[in-house]
This record gives sequence, C-alpha cells and structure tokens, in this order.
Amino acid sequence: MFAVLPSAPSRRAFVAGSAGACAAALCACTTYDARPAPPPAPAPAPPSQPDAAGAADALAGASDIPVGGGAVFPDRDVVVTQPTAGRFRAFSATCTHQGCAVGEVREGTIVCTCHGSRFAVEDGAVVEGPADAPLPERAIEVDGDQILLA
Repeated sequence: MFAVLPSAPSRRAFVAGSAGACAAALCACTTYDARPAPPPAPAPAPPSQPDAAGAADALAGASDIPVGGGAVFPDRDVVVTQPTAGRFRAFSATCTHQGCAVGEVREGTIVCTCHGSRFAVEDGAVVEGPADAPLPERAIEVDGDQILLA
C-alpha cells in the first residue's frame, strides 16, 4: 500500500498565511485606549496695553484670561488661570509626570496633551493622572489690566 503524505503548502497559501499573520501582529500592537493629543490651543493675544515697568514682564491683559479658564504661555513656561472673577493664579507649564509642556486649559482644568494629566485651575492640584504631583505655583502680579510675571 501506498501512504498518502500531505503536500507542502502552495506558494499562494504560504503568502496568504504570512499576510494574515502580519495583519494580526499589527492589530495586537494597537492601543485602543490611548487618546490622541489634540492640537495645542493658540496663545492669547499680546497685552492690550504696554506695561510701564517693562514689556518683558507683561504676560497678558486681565481681560485675555477667561473666568474659569486660563491661557498657556509656552515661551515663558507659565499657565495663567482665573478660577473666579478677578482672582488670577499662575503655575509652571511643565507637567509633573514626564516634563511635557501642558497644552491647554479646558473645562476648568489645565491639560497635558502628552499623557492626559489634568490639573485644577484653582491650585494646580492633580485632578486626573498619571501625574501624581501638583503643578508648581509661579508668582504673578496684576497691575490694572496687566498680568505680570514677577
């Protein structure tokens, strides 16, 4: 009697199987829970009045910072917030998680677009990780309508 041996796969079957394996490997590398980083918010307009003490210290006009929100000044590594009307706070614009620059102030929080950490506009405290330390406070002064970096 003759034994029937299975034949080797055809070239077509081998290529199709290899393509399927590659597709499966690529799908396994995808992370579905990662949030895409939104584009950073544009910097606010320059202060509406020049500062008498020197324009180098002026960050923005008080009217440029929305109540309950804020603005990021990446060139000065500072984010200025106005948690309540007339009360201004400033914090480092460097996230305490891995040193990325925070990108925007949205929905009452300062947002790091690198990994999704969120900080309170009131005191820079962590609202959502992965950061576990608050943003360091920066000193500012309000002189009339001008917000100055102290």
